[in-house]
Amino acid sequence: MQRTKPPFRADEVGSLLRPQRIKEARAKLEKGEITAEELRKAEDIEIEKVVHRQASTGLRLATDGEFRRSWWHFDFLAKLTGCEMFQPEQGIQFAGVQTRHEAVRVIGQLDFPDDHPMLEHFKFLKKKCDAAHVTPKMTIPSPAVLHFRGGRNAISKQAYPDLDAFFHDLAKTYRKAVKAFYDAGCRYLQFDDTVWAYLCSQEELNKARERGNDLDGLQQIYARVINYALAERPADMTVTTHVCRGNFRSTWISSGGYEPVAETLLAGTNYDGYFLEYDSERAGGFEPLRYLPRGNKVVVAGLITSKSGALETKDDLKRRLDEAAKFTSLDQLALSPQCGFASTEEGNILTEEEQWAKLRLAVEVAQEVWGR
Repeated sequence: MQRTKPPFRADEVGSLLRPQRIKEARAKLEKGEITAEELRKAEDIEIEKVVHRQASTGLRLATDGEFRRSWWHFDFLAKLTGCEMFQPEQGIQFAGVQTRHEAVRVIGQLDFPDDHPMLEHFKFLKKKCDAAHVTPKMTIPSPAVLHFRGGRNAISKQAYPDLDAFFHDLAKTYRKAVKAFYDAGCRYLQFDDTVWAYLCSQEELNKARERGNDLDGLQQIYARVINYALAERPADMTVTTHVCRGNFRSTWISSGGYEPVAETLLAGTNYDGYFLEYDSERAGGFEPLRYLPRGNKVVVAGLITSKSGALETKDDLKRRLDEAAKFTSLDQLALSPQCGFASTEEGNILTEEEQWAKLRLAVEVAQEVWGR
């Protein structure tokens, strides 16, 4: 059967390719040719259009495409109390390409500010989604992302001589964020998370140790932080997570199946749904889904790649859903692209029409598998 609440049988991760109007407006802002308010107006126009495009594609939800962001994570994290953007010596290394030299570090006590700009971003999205009769979905980075990427070296020892205090404040900050988005009208929130995939990659674990991370018990620490953040969410709020192996101009960072983290992630964190990437051999098999508890939790299988425009076939998608259903109930599965289409403003290497064809494919397959 189709689902009446998120995650839906046909869903999406979050980001969409940036329209030309927004790219041009951002370039003009950098040159001082327009004001920030003029950029916002351009974003408003394109977000309203993309909400209606998602609805007309058949999706029961819509995001703002993350059109107001440069990064999927830094734009949110840098606006937390106690955090700031800075320019490290190197960007983030993907397969064969490196990102811009930007990152976030912790310089003071963490908190979620009442005026975090993404609350207003959500309110605008909700208004447009209400008009289009779809559910607004808000995406923010997981709390684990603030710790793992920079490691101990990116957390002020003056502010946090003890990492236990850091994780305590991080959990409280995210619990406050969840409440703030709920109070703004959000009923579908997602924590985007690269960390669980990195914990499946020996190469990324080695890099984390070099950054000063103590990896002992880290899965359990992250699970406690996440569960504390979610503990007071109301019953009518769905919170999911997306586990990502890296997504920058169609490249990636980590490889490895979910087995090393599956039990902690699927059974030990209190998410309502898990968007898991399954578009390449780097993701491993479906066997880790055996840890998904029977009940209401849903795994959204990311079988449709967002990294290229080549369109998957319906038969292949249905076959792979059948394979996944050997390890969990088909009723606890859904379908989506494996990641967003533009985790950074640069976007992946495919066209907008190829992007929409993939989202239509998800809707059509979901209707054929689970009914209209």
